[in-house]
Amino acid sequence: VQLQASGGGLVQSGGSLRLSCAASGFNLRYYGIGWFRQAPGKERQGVSCITSSGGTTYYADSVKGRFTISRDNAKNTVYLQMNSLKPEDTAVYYCASPAERRWIPYNWADVDEYHYWGQGTQVTVSS
Repeated sequence: VQLQASGGGLVQSGGSLRLSCAASGFNLRYYGIGWFRQAPGKERQGVSCITSSGGTTYYADSVKGRFTISRDNAKNTVYLQMNSLKPEDTAVYYCASPAERRWIPYNWADVDEYHYWGQGTQVTVSS
């Protein structure tokens, strides 16, 4: 089981990036996916989450209206579209999946709800 996050980079304030979380070794259609980020010296923070059906999505208040999570089960991939980026969005972004199928999160932003983690992709937003 492996999750591969990609799509990070350097962008100016107000710009956009699309992150991808590709799964291998398991069928992502049965699993929810969370995106987290961690800035230097700070705790890992929940950014967004999508359930296996795609019917329910969650967002941190700090990204609501700017970020959109989606999934393409045919490609075994979940995306995080990030618009209107701000310098405070600078962090390493990780995708993660719980161990159980059709997971309904108790607290989607709690790192302990997740079992599999990708390696992270750096997002840097310059002012």
